[in-house]
Amino acid sequence: MSFNDRAQDFESRYVHDQELRFRIEARRNKLLGLWAAEKLGLSGEDATRYAQDVINVAFQTPGDDGIFQKLRADFDGAGVDQSDHQIHRHMGEFLAEAETQLRND
Repeated sequence: MSFNDRAQDFESRYVHDQELRFRIEARRNKLLGLWAAEKLGLSGEDATRYAQDVINVAFQTPGDDGIFQKLRADFDGAGVDQSDHQIHRHMGEFLAEAETQLRND
C-alpha cells in the first residue's frame, strides 16, 4: 500500500467516524429530549417538539453545555427534581444507548 493509498484510507475512516459520531450524538439528543419531555409531563407531539428543541440546541451551541443548560433551566422552571449529576448521568447513558442502537442498525 502506497503512502497516498494509506492517507486516502485514513481520511475515509476519519470522515466515516465523524459522520457516525454526529449520528450518535443526534440520536442521544433525541433520546435525552424525549426523557426530559416525560419528566416535564409532555407527551405525544409536545414531547416530539421538545425533543426537536433539544436537538436544535446542539446545533446552536456546540458541545453538551447548551443541552445541559436547557434541561437545567426547563427542569428548574417546571419544578422537576433532577440534580446536575442525574442529568449528566442520563446524557452518558443515552449516548451509550444511541451508539448501541446505531451499531446494531
